[in-house]
Amino acid sequence: MLQAFTSHTQSTPAAPLECCEVIDALRHKAGFLPEVQLAYEAEIKTLWVTIKPELKPVFTLQLLDSLGKIQKAIHALWGAPDQYHGAPVRFLAFRGTGPFFTLGGDLDFYLDCLAKNDRAALAEYARLSIEGAVWNASGLNGLVITLSTIHAKAIGGGIDAPRSCNIMIAEEQASFVYPEIKFNHFPITAVAVLSRRMGPRAAERMLLSGEEMSAAAFMEAGGLEAVVPTGTGEDWIRKYASDSLPTHAARTALFSAFNRRAGDLRDELEHLGQIWTDCMLRLNPSAISKLQRIAQTQDRMLARVYQRPSNPALQSAKAL
Repeated sequence: MLQAFTSHTQSTPAAPLECCEVIDALRHKAGFLPEVQLAYEAEIKTLWVTIKPELKPVFTLQLLDSLGKIQKAIHALWGAPDQYHGAPVRFLAFRGTGPFFTLGGDLDFYLDCLAKNDRAALAEYARLSIEGAVWNASGLNGLVITLSTIHAKAIGGGIDAPRSCNIMIAEEQASFVYPEIKFNHFPITAVAVLSRRMGPRAAERMLLSGEEMSAAAFMEAGGLEAVVPTGTGEDWIRKYASDSLPTHAARTALFSAFNRRAGDLRDELEHLGQIWTDCMLRLNPSAISKLQRIAQTQDRMLARVYQRPSNPALQSAKAL
């Protein structure tokens, strides 16, 4: 198996210099990157981004901002046409860690925005979600192939960021569910992202039902490129990258062509972002109370899973 070098090992003498240089260049260009961990595998020209949100495994504003900075930094550093042959990153791969891949959107952030009637903050959350999906779907404007591997349960809008990648796989124990409809809500980018892969009818059924799907069922519906045995998701991506390097230019061109043929994703997502922001601000007290209860349920569930006390700061922040 190829050895990965994380950003925490940059000063280790055994780490190849190129690994340090790539990550250092990205961090210098992108700036502060909370809630993510970077690793680079030079042999397969793959940059790994491990999502590590703090407190809860949700897509926080900080996480979305970090992901966007990484995408833009890669493009700024190596996206010029005359830099293609020397570009050290040909594959951008996302992975998670822990007992959940994601619990979805950041309900605590939503509730805080609703308490303050803060449209601007909600709109910024939607904007960052949209930007990330557009960059992923375009392969950073044809520079890289974007991939994601799901190792555990994925809930709600947190599915959309990895599904916006050119390739998304899941380990057999993973599952997928969009429960937003049950509390009078909907995920920002899911309609556009899912429809491109599953077709609009299958996407509509999944979003309106709120029912959980196994990895196998999600793949059968068109939501995945592969289902792999437990613990092998990252190895699948490594093999794909290794096998695809000789035909990388053609593959990125094809992904770009199919992305363009599917329509103007940015325009569609910006429209969805406006609808989502309006929908959030129109939630009545009953719906907001339901969101509060769901957030509190998440706290209790995480306390059991991680065997830690519930965070009183989170509890007080949810009070409207």
